[in-house]
Amino acid sequence: MLIGVPKEIKNNEYRVGLTPPSVHELVARGHQVIVQAGAGAEIGLADEQYVAAGATLIHAAPEIFGQADMIVKVKEPQPAECAMLRPGQILYTYLHLAPDPEQTAALVESGAVCIAYETITGAGGGLPLLAPMSEVAGRMAIQAGASHLEKSKGGMGLLLGGVPGVAAGHVVILGAGVVGTNALQMAMGTGARVTVLDKNVDRLRQLDLVYGNRISTLYSNAHAIEEAVLSADLVIGGVLVPGAAAPKLVTRAMVSRMKAGSVVVDVAIDQGGCFETSHPTTHADPTFVVDGVVHYCVANMPGAVARTSTFALNNATIGHAIALANKGWQQALRDDPHLKAGLNVCQGKITHQAVAWDLGYDYVPADTLLA
Repeated sequence: MLIGVPKEIKNNEYRVGLTPPSVHELVARGHQVIVQAGAGAEIGLADEQYVAAGATLIHAAPEIFGQADMIVKVKEPQPAECAMLRPGQILYTYLHLAPDPEQTAALVESGAVCIAYETITGAGGGLPLLAPMSEVAGRMAIQAGASHLEKSKGGMGLLLGGVPGVAAGHVVILGAGVVGTNALQMAMGTGARVTVLDKNVDRLRQLDLVYGNRISTLYSNAHAIEEAVLSADLVIGGVLVPGAAAPKLVTRAMVSRMKAGSVVVDVAIDQGGCFETSHPTTHADPTFVVDGVVHYCVANMPGAVARTSTFALNNATIGHAIALANKGWQQALRDDPHLKAGLNVCQGKITHQAVAWDLGYDYVPADTLLA
């Protein structure tokens, strides 16, 4: 199979779909890989490393889209990229379709076979291709929140961990999954006071066993969320419904009553965000203020630490990339129900139930396209 890796074009996105070691894995199995010149340059992956791994350099993205049987990316295709996709071509990347009707319509029109990292499941449960970036984003959320609590960044002028004789800040984490757990670890490291909310009582028990009375755990309902958010200095939104739009857990009315200069970091923004007041921002312009509350809603947070993120992501994605290349998409999906769960759009049909439900499309089970 001929596999193409274009340079990412989203704002301040420096990650790359394949690293040179991943290229080597594919080439060693008899596949061809074409990489856009400079695709990894910003994170220290020189063109010469790709050539040494067996890739061929291509200078223009249209040539890559025009030649490749499978496109491997990191972020969702931008409009110009969607326009270059063709029927039957495999697109293997993050998509986050539920809050993005324009991208969804473009992918449906393309006729391409679109496999989303974020809905591929794992044999032991969970979302293994989403997990590495959730780990990064969860850890970054505390860094970003602590930074924007500084007065010069619009915050209330609070040091998250406090100092002797001065109380530490209060961090509220919505969701005890991968994002929430990593945010919790970082928040504990700063010395902050931490409250975690989740609907999974077993998960709260696990956290209680590890952290004991060093944290507070609360069952997540509207009343508990409101009380916690109103007392918080920093709120991390880390909730996820696989493939679907994130639930709006924090209403505008709640935000209007939060402390002036408090900060929210909406890690769920890729799926539409869990704060009613959220809208996507960029690394170039990461925040906005609503009712005195600083909102950090960068839609590709791990892109800020692009080298770490690229290698972590490739560790998770390369196995399925090899399967798709070796077997073709139909056989690979027939053989692996976890990979099949990643099929979101195929030949003009929506094949992920949550996406179809949220955006008003007819749902077509993937099995009907694999005969």
